[in-house]
Amino acid sequence: MKTGVVIFPGSNCDQDMIYVVGKIMGQEVVELWHKDNDLQNCDVIILPGGFSYGDYLRSGAIARFSPIMEEVIKFANAGGIVFGVCNGFQVLCESHLLPGALLKNNNNKFICENVYIKSQTSNSILTNLVDLDKALKIPIAHGEGRFYCDDTTLKDLNNSSQILFRYCNKQGDINELSNPNGSIENIAGICNFNRNVFGMMPHPERAADEELFNTDGKSLFASLYSKVLA
Repeated sequence: MKTGVVIFPGSNCDQDMIYVVGKIMGQEVVELWHKDNDLQNCDVIILPGGFSYGDYLRSGAIARFSPIMEEVIKFANAGGIVFGVCNGFQVLCESHLLPGALLKNNNNKFICENVYIKSQTSNSILTNLVDLDKALKIPIAHGEGRFYCDDTTLKDLNNSSQILFRYCNKQGDINELSNPNGSIENIAGICNFNRNVFGMMPHPERAADEELFNTDGKSLFASLYSKVLA
């Protein structure tokens, strides 16, 4: 089982992700540079957080046209597993591998703090082992994390159980006060209709190591690799 972590100019969570996949989860992991045209026969592709190409123009908008993304798009369209976190989620939306868009936070400020999210479905590779009743404490660090889509897309996401996570409070209540950035319906993560492409704004790789006194994010990686290896 091989996982490729894509690195763009401006990525800053790539080594965190590589550490969690390789050291914590015990999986083979390779670095994929943005100018590469070869996915090195990876079984899973992860787009990490950061500020690809300096977030010029729009977050993820330039990264979408990098050579490696041409291969990632082909891989995803053929059913390959792709997971984007924070800036990676933005890139996936810009690439139209996921619906919707990530807009500026409603307070127009960069937010870096621990938040709580709640899984909305166990019917995905990323959440099949996640406790649906538990509020997961996962850090966020973004200035453009407000998920938005039109009414038709929102209806489709709900009807197809494509909403993976919603922001909640410590008790697991999903309400306006627990929404850190103004995301529509408190959405923190989604998947595509075919359920092989996943995106989320919170950083599970920053909550997967006992040294950080928080392993709430580890269940996502455990879910991912339990299904991929099955």
